Amino acid sequence: MEETMSPRLDETRAEPRTASSAPLPQSLPEHSGLPEISELSELPEYDGAGPTPPGEMAPHDARALSKTLFARLEALEEGTHEYAYVRNTLVELNLALVRFAAARFRSRSEPMEDIVQVGTIGLIKAIDRFELSRGVEFPTFAMPTIIGEIKRFFRDTSWSVRVPRRLQELRIDLAKARDELAQSLDRSPTVGELAGHLGLTKDEVVEGMAASNAYSASSLDAQAQDDEAEGALSARIGYEDHDLEGVEYVAALKPMIAELPQRDRKILSLRFVANMTQSEIGEELGISQMHVSRLLGRTLVRLRRGLLSEE
Repeated sequence: MEETMSPRLDETRAEPRTASSAPLPQSLPEHSGLPEISELSELPEYDGAGPTPPGEMAPHDARALSKTLFARLEALEEGTHEYAYVRNTLVELNLALVRFAAARFRSRSEPMEDIVQVGTIGLIKAIDRFELSRGVEFPTFAMPTIIGEIKRFFRDTSWSVRVPRRLQELRIDLAKARDELAQSLDRSPTVGELAGHLGLTKDEVVEGMAASNAYSASSLDAQAQDDEAEGALSARIGYEDHDLEGVEYVAALKPMIAELPQRDRKILSLRFVANMTQSEIGEELGISQMHVSRLLGRTLVRLRRGLLSEE
């Protein structure tokens, strides 16, 4: 966040200060056009040693000071040190909004520091877009932006497999439509009913359902939830069948074998199906073993060439 927020004007002091603990100076830079902090009435004192740090102000004090600073921010030129000071102070004053919004997501697996950081980006966006003339309190205006930024963060990072944004949003729409239709129909809706409810095609609904499977992944070592299943998921996954390649060859050989002369087909059957020797085949057909060897070799060469030409 240090790159997003502009630097404080007092950061040349000896002791480094964080965004949540740095006290406001007694006065703003000379010729800044901003009021003295001491001129703002009814601000609580911090242990009698100076103004309360922005991050530790009571909510009503933070709102009062925020209104004054927003009014001054509109009168300043963007990019100046005075503008950066006021903008940075507004961020510090309203960090409590970010922490409040982030607390709603404490049950998620992401670290709370990351959630607060993302929410602070939403706070900065809200500050840049806020206008006092709208007559809306800043917390009311900023909270949807902060929460939306956090939800967008989870939507983009919590999927086990990266899918397009369109399918991520379709998953949410399908879940809502499924609940609504299940209540009205008193049963699980069909793909056609979901498509009609959302104004989509059946193919789009099926695509969204398939994409939903990518939201979460299970470990191969995890135990199956089914009581009847035994062992981990990895123990129930099929192994590579090396005989599958032979199935392709058999399918490709069938039309070639059908084109062979009847005697050659008979020899192949006796040799590779009945597992007879060449001598036994010769006795069966009334020919010599040498003749059987020549016929069998010629047939195998023909079939091998046919397979190579198919590939």
